[in-house]
Amino acid sequence: MAIHLGANQYGKAENRVVRIYRDTPRHQIRDLNVSTALRGNFEDAHTTGDQSDVLPTDTQKNTAFAFAKEKGIGAIEDYALTLGARFLDASPAAEGARIEVEEYAWERIQVDGQDHDHSFVRTGGGVRNTVVNVEGRGAERKSYVVSGISDLVVLKSTGSEFHGFLKDEYTTLPETNDRILATSLVARWRYDHTEVDWDKSYDEIKGLLLSRFATIHSLALQQTLYGMGEAVLEQHPEVAEIKFSAPNKHHFLVDLSPFGVENPGEVFIAADRPYGLIEATVTRDDASDAGSAWHATPGFC
Repeated sequence: MAIHLGANQYGKAENRVVRIYRDTPRHQIRDLNVSTALRGNFEDAHTTGDQSDVLPTDTQKNTAFAFAKEKGIGAIEDYALTLGARFLDASPAAEGARIEVEEYAWERIQVDGQDHDHSFVRTGGGVRNTVVNVEGRGAERKSYVVSGISDLVVLKSTGSEFHGFLKDEYTTLPETNDRILATSLVARWRYDHTEVDWDKSYDEIKGLLLSRFATIHSLALQQTLYGMGEAVLEQHPEVAEIKFSAPNKHHFLVDLSPFGVENPGEVFIAADRPYGLIEATVTRDDASDAGSAWHATPGFC
């Protein structure tokens, strides 16, 4: 029986990179969570312990922090692309680099109706993220960018139904023509190329997702997700495909009749588990090949 090393990668996970711009009295803050990984010909490191081809994870960490100062942080996609290219150049044995960046948004604290120059409060409108895979060298180098948002908690208090579903002897769920629809949405979209105004594209796609969630009269969360994805692809030709992972955050009507109180769809219990988990991919027929874009990105079908 032959034994061999299978797929592997190594890196530094969750580097908390905070960059404060102090060029003027009005400071700017960028708050990132950066994970880096290299994959390639690292068999000797695993089978014999020979580390001569291994760029240490500590070096990867140091580079992430140093580039935040030396290169600055513009769009997180550009920051990730720059890091990925650097790691391939610095590690001859590496065949690919994977950079994942989450950005936590802050807004200025209001004092007497004015934005404060150097005091901030974390916002709760979801976490922007990107995963960049860079592989190859010289003219053969390819870069793949998947961007998205997570922890985008949304709810509509009506405009959602669920009925006509398959039933068997174990089905107890009642049909409904009016329910709360809520989820903590994860959406990731793959770009067809890297000639993109990343910030503009992200802002518009996020706005579109929220608008379609609000305005689609939903017969199922699946229908809502497809409608959201369809709108993104129709209005953003730079996007090849979009994937969703959406836990159904159930809200159950509380029975107040034992207390002689009517409850016409006003008081609910929010159940955190178990929950339905709906996943979907919406893609265009002429989408480019995904290559390694989704490498090591779990949680999607």
